[in-house]
Amino acid sequence: MPDADKSSQVDSKNYAVDIPMKTSGFFLKGSSHLNWGMKNRLARIFNPESGRTVMLAFDHGYIMGPTTGLERIDLVVPPLIPHVNCLMCTRGALRSCISPEVDKPIVMRCSTGATVLKDLSNEVIGVTLEEALALNAAAVTAQACIGAEFEKESLINLSYLINEGARVGMPVLGVTAVGKEMVRDARYLGLACRVIAELGVHFVKTYYCESGFEEVVAGCPVPVVIAGGKKLPESEALVMAYKAVDQGALGVDMGRNIFGADDPVAMAQAVGAVVHKNEKPKNAFELYNDLKKK
Repeated sequence: MPDADKSSQVDSKNYAVDIPMKTSGFFLKGSSHLNWGMKNRLARIFNPESGRTVMLAFDHGYIMGPTTGLERIDLVVPPLIPHVNCLMCTRGALRSCISPEVDKPIVMRCSTGATVLKDLSNEVIGVTLEEALALNAAAVTAQACIGAEFEKESLINLSYLINEGARVGMPVLGVTAVGKEMVRDARYLGLACRVIAELGVHFVKTYYCESGFEEVVAGCPVPVVIAGGKKLPESEALVMAYKAVDQGALGVDMGRNIFGADDPVAMAQAVGAVVHKNEKPKNAFELYNDLKKK
């Protein structure tokens, strides 16, 4: 028996009976009820100190093929990894282009079935939760095409990931995909974000809109990160990131506005300064230019 020896060792134990054990909450919006595994994964994606994240999206090829600026994933992405919090990609890109020594969390794209040549809303789930776990993913993701022809099917895809993820402690990112016929305004984005949050996703990726974005965030009971969207001049992308976090977003999931910049590594650091340090866009752009010179 461990305590059979009634020696002086017993007297040396310290139970700190005068210090109650802390029962802490969790730093992410709408996540305090989650189990330890989900919280641990989310705490890798979101920086616990700032409560925010800079995600690097490079999953474009699964629908677009060799995207401009991302023709060679193996050359473009590795230099950016030290300067972002999280990688969002497909399993094929992860296996072939990202070193297994990399310790950044992965958000795994699990939807498939359509390309830019067809209706993008017509997707199925192509990556199982077992596969995502085998690849050490920190979260999985699929898009929700609210208002599109295959709206129901996209919500079924998300529901599948949510249900299966709940079994194994895997968070789900819901992406609000916006078709060409949809207006990216607060009314539509607020609807899309709220729908998938109520469905059970653990965080949401959506677009920034100039008017009413704070209402989109307020109406969504889980964290919101913004998509980078189309390529903007670096100064404008930094302004967008600043406005988004100032209005309640908990970070960005940028692709083209980082890897498509004149200096992607400098841009990743400038975006990080905005997101994690509340750096003003002007100062962040100066930082970008300073780093670019080096």
